[in-house]
Amino acid sequence: MVEIRQARYFVAVAEELHFGRAARRLQMSQPPLSQAIKQLEHQLGCELLHRTQRSVALSHAGAVFLSHCRALIRQAEEAEAAARQAATGRGGRLSLGAVASAFSWPLPLVLERFHAALPDVEIRTQEIDTHEAARGLLDHSLDWAIVRQTAPVRGTTATSLFADRFVAALPPRHPAAEATGPLDLADLAGSPWVWLHRHISPDYHDAMATLCRAAGFSPAPAHWARSVTSQIAMVECGLGVTVVPAAASAPRPAVRFRPLRHVTATIELTAMTRSDPGALAERLTAITVQLTTERTPPPTDHHRR
Repeated sequence: MVEIRQARYFVAVAEELHFGRAARRLQMSQPPLSQAIKQLEHQLGCELLHRTQRSVALSHAGAVFLSHCRALIRQAEEAEAAARQAATGRGGRLSLGAVASAFSWPLPLVLERFHAALPDVEIRTQEIDTHEAARGLLDHSLDWAIVRQTAPVRGTTATSLFADRFVAALPPRHPAAEATGPLDLADLAGSPWVWLHRHISPDYHDAMATLCRAAGFSPAPAHWARSVTSQIAMVECGLGVTVVPAAASAPRPAVRFRPLRHVTATIELTAMTRSDPGALAERLTAITVQLTTERTPPPTDHHRR
């Protein structure tokens, strides 16, 4: 494998076509440079330079090799610059994951602020389930995640952002869809329910169950979802009712979101990183904490059409 040092030596000789000038350019003596080029040719098994007593010229293989050496050096320099930028939090790449509802709030504003502050950082996003976040952080496929409240995981750090209230999601034809004012959750006890598998998000599932038990009933799930987004989509299809975090109640023509009366149970949104997060992930957490401290989730519109 060609080393960066060898590539630099060869580029200097190929551009100068003179070993003495190339050595001065590299701030080294000529004999070690000549020996390094000979070793490189031996390593590659071909002649890169045609040498006479009076001249040095590129061979065909040398001309091809020169373009690749220049690219190799450029990539190495770009890698060094990217590493320095990432270390200081000014550039690099950040892989983040988030539960579906976070793409409604607060992620859009978080990313807007982050891009404004650090426009050179490349961000790659994916929707994840809460239980996937820790695994992604620990195997370095993720650098940062925004999830529903989760139990502590060794090797990760969780930062609480805000406690989100629950709202009811109803299809338009449900008897309670058009009423005004907060809804008593017990009024939905006999409705078909859209439920979430517990292994997807244990804390979110348990909060939903606690909410219903406090209202005096245990719902009989008729339909099963794998995310908040699919819960709402099933309600939109008219399959049943459910409760979702208020932050997920973005306008949909075939869903009515209703506030709940006498409900104190909440579900926390949490930012997760590795215990050694790096400057970019730390900056993203700081921006998210600042934004969620300044603002609460948008209010639920009781009569969305």
